[in-house]
Amino acid sequence: MERRVAEQLRSALGPLGLEAHALKVGWYNAVLQPAFHLPYPDDTLAFVVLSTPSMFDKALKPFVSKERLKIIRDPVDQCVSHHLSRVKEKFPDQRVDIMFDYELLPSRKPKFLAQTAAHIAGAAYYYQRKDVKLDPWGKKKIFGVCIHPKYGGWFAIRALLVFPAIQVPFLEQPPPVDCVSSEEKRIELLEQFNFHWQDWHYRDIIEVKERYSEEQKTYFATPPAERFRLLGLSQEAQRITFH
Repeated sequence: MERRVAEQLRSALGPLGLEAHALKVGWYNAVLQPAFHLPYPDDTLAFVVLSTPSMFDKALKPFVSKERLKIIRDPVDQCVSHHLSRVKEKFPDQRVDIMFDYELLPSRKPKFLAQTAAHIAGAAYYYQRKDVKLDPWGKKKIFGVCIHPKYGGWFAIRALLVFPAIQVPFLEQPPPVDCVSSEEKRIELLEQFNFHWQDWHYRDIIEVKERYSEEQKTYFATPPAERFRLLGLSQEAQRITFH
């Protein structure tokens, strides 16, 4: 069952520049405090969904062109939501719960911890302070970051799909690829991500096979309120969204 679902997801999401990686809810819950647990049995099948560099051209620009008059909030979030809703329709006999990376619970906690989910599914390695033996940061707050073995930091974690009725007790957990294996590189990665993230350098901590285009970099480097103009969206859409 898991293979059939995975194949359907890959065929639907691949052409859009999106990836889906399988995991069991129990793997995720096992590494987190109870407050962050997902409310499903341990063997429940889920998929973490990533956007790759090609999503901008394959999914976002066509979506904006087609849905121009309906875009009233963040275009990327709305694009991903639209396509995952359509994917959900491919499973008419299954309940599919979708959680997006930007969604919060009433407690203000995120609905799921995206980087933890990506690591647990073997999609990308979540490098954290605890992965550095000789910690040079003292009392500074240091945030962790996921690195993809193919795209480095040039990707984003967008959503979690949960199939509550599908139990996969025999699913094997794939380890994430430890592509930043030296202490020196890990320190450099966390330094760049925490203190110089605007210059994009942390994303190239490894040699990547594909990165964001200059157009895409400009888009994501632009304040959200001004991104509408870059996509040719009307001032009316911008006014509705931000005022």
